[in-house]
Amino acid sequence: MYKIKLKLVVGLFSLTASLVKSKIVNKKGEFIMRNYLMALGFTAISIFIPTAIAEQHPVVAGPQATEELEKEITVVDSQLFDAVFNSCDIKKLGQLVTDDFEMYHDKWGKTASSAQEFLNGISSMCERQKSGSDIKARRELINDSVRVFPMNNYGAIQSGTHKFYGINADNSEVLRESGQFTHLWKKEDGQWKLARVLSFDHQPASNGH
Repeated sequence: MYKIKLKLVVGLFSLTASLVKSKIVNKKGEFIMRNYLMALGFTAISIFIPTAIAEQHPVVAGPQATEELEKEITVVDSQLFDAVFNSCDIKKLGQLVTDDFEMYHDKWGKTASSAQEFLNGISSMCERQKSGSDIKARRELINDSVRVFPMNNYGAIQSGTHKFYGINADNSEVLRESGQFTHLWKKEDGQWKLARVLSFDHQPASNGH
């Protein structure tokens, strides 16, 4: 590309030399070479400066997920939802979220502004389930929907689709809804912790999801 642009400028200067030699003039008898040379100069600048800047700041691809990273995120994802829905293990859950944890839900908006607020909410849900005033549930991750993207100097982004089943008193299950999620995971001292949650596009099972 650089060689092509160089040939273009050389061609323009050759054309200038031929114009000078032929002494082309306008109708008023004045040489038009000054204006032409100015235009030529601006053309040369417009050709070479963007190229020089681009060469100093090349576009590079972002980091790509490794098999190891995908496995690590899959493990902590499973641990997180097991603590929330299956075991109601608040202590374990507290080890899997950052102190400044935030969660956003399409139905209810911002549902947590800190780890403690999130843990309090899950703890209350577990108490309601024990008393029978809230339905127990199970989350199922759609494995082939999951995508993981590394975030340099921070952690990783995980996105995908999951389904939620209601668990009846006889332990039978019924599909209630599906939804999409985007999770921002942070790696602190070798430990993965969930920092941000976007939970959205929830659709009742009756809609065919």
